[in-house]
Amino acid sequence: MSEPMLPDSYYRQLHDLQAVDFVLVELTLYLDTHPDDLGAIQQYNQFAQKRKQIAEQFEMEFGPLMHFGQSYTKHPWQWCEPPWPWQV
Repeated sequence: MSEPMLPDSYYRQLHDLQAVDFVLVELTLYLDTHPDDLGAIQQYNQFAQKRKQIAEQFEMEFGPLMHFGQSYTKHPWQWCEPPWPWQV
C-alpha cells in the first residue's frame, strides 16, 4: 500500500512546529539557570502560545499530533491513518 501524497502545508506546519519546539527547549534550559529573567519568561510564553496555535491548526487539517488523550480525534478514528507525524 502506498503512502498518500501530503500537501506542502503538512510539511510546512510540521517544520514550524519543530522550530518552535526547539526554541521552547532552549528557553527552558536557559530559564532553569536564569529563573528571574522576565524577558525570557515572556518570550517562553509567546512561543508556548504560538506552539498551541500551530498545533491546533495542524490537528484541524491533518489529525492528532499526540496520543493518550492529549489530542482530539475526529470520526472515524484517525490514528489508523498514516503517515503519523513522526513518520515524515
